[in-house]
Amino acid sequence: MKRFLTLTATAAVLASALMTSGCIMVNGADMSDEAAWHGNNAQPFDAARDDCDERTESRDAFRACMAEKGWTRN
Repeated sequence: MKRFLTLTATAAVLASALMTSGCIMVNGADMSDEAAWHGNNAQPFDAARDDCDERTESRDAFRACMAEKGWTRN
């Protein structure tokens, strides 16, 4: 019986960890969502994103900064 309770508790912890990590990934995807950006002869995406993130405060300014680096978002 004790072994069953330990197994059940372990399964509950693992299930909780998986659900939480899935939520983090979904929320994080909204921030960078690299698939929505398209570039032609653009600077490397990660460097452009990091630089624009540091230099801008609004979403519109961020998009303008990325456009200067060759990236557009659909």
